[in-house]
Amino acid sequence: MKTKLFLIIFTLSTFISACNPTLLKEAPITLVDGLGREVQLRRPASTIVALSPPITEMLFAIGAGEQVVARDSFSDYPEEALKLPDIGGGFANYNLEAIVALDADLVIAGGINTPELVQSLEDLGLTVFYLDNPSTLEEMFEDIYTLGAISGHNSEAKTLVEELTARVEAVDKALMGLDAVTVFYELDASDPTKPYTPGPGSFYSHLIRRAGGYNIGDQLETEWAQASLEFILMNDPQFILLGDAMWGVTPEAVAVRPGWDALSAVKEGRVLPFDDNLLARIGPRQVDGLEALAKIFHPEAFD
Repeated sequence: MKTKLFLIIFTLSTFISACNPTLLKEAPITLVDGLGREVQLRRPASTIVALSPPITEMLFAIGAGEQVVARDSFSDYPEEALKLPDIGGGFANYNLEAIVALDADLVIAGGINTPELVQSLEDLGLTVFYLDNPSTLEEMFEDIYTLGAISGHNSEAKTLVEELTARVEAVDKALMGLDAVTVFYELDASDPTKPYTPGPGSFYSHLIRRAGGYNIGDQLETEWAQASLEFILMNDPQFILLGDAMWGVTPEAVAVRPGWDALSAVKEGRVLPFDDNLLARIGPRQVDGLEALAKIFHPEAFD
């Protein structure tokens, strides 16, 4: 119901924009955020503080980058974002005084942020919109629409979502009827006997499944879990993807781990580095990640 209501509002806004763009840019906005709070703006926000990398990336992707006046410490994409003032980051370490001093129209928090942080910012007199983490690509597209509405970039958001949707549908069509391959995705092997992997309910699993794979981590109990060597050997995945390649982990390093040489993926050269940003950073680049995964799992579908 929430999705249908938002789409109705978005469609009406797009129609108004086509008839009178100035009217839309000055119109008040009321949206319900991810914490169930009704957030009101007198007009689309002209100055925005972004508190998480996905929010920063999506705002720039819809052409609202010039309205972003500050970013969290981890927002490093696109490159232009690095020029913005850094107001801290992580789960709690934000410079609240610096955020208040910016006097922005809106602060946008993300799934990495806590409700307590949102409340602290509101207690300081700031208007805050909380954008919850989506669980599917389609929900991510809704987040793009939402950011388009609150930044005054409805038409750009619509164009971007249409382009991304077409690319996703092309992958779906190419993979139709193909059997899923088994995949182990490594997030952190600080302890190589029990590396961390995404489990059930994670966006990683959604993208791996959408790309024609089966994440063996879905058998584990938590969204982020440690997998024992025995578990990995028992499932003997066809592919091992190294999301921790950015930290220097290589296929060669995996091959010399005790016991790992028995895995089919190691013996057959299917241990591959993978750019974790394409899966972890919620936003348009996840479609890049989907396409990359699909071509790894089923290259025959893209010849």
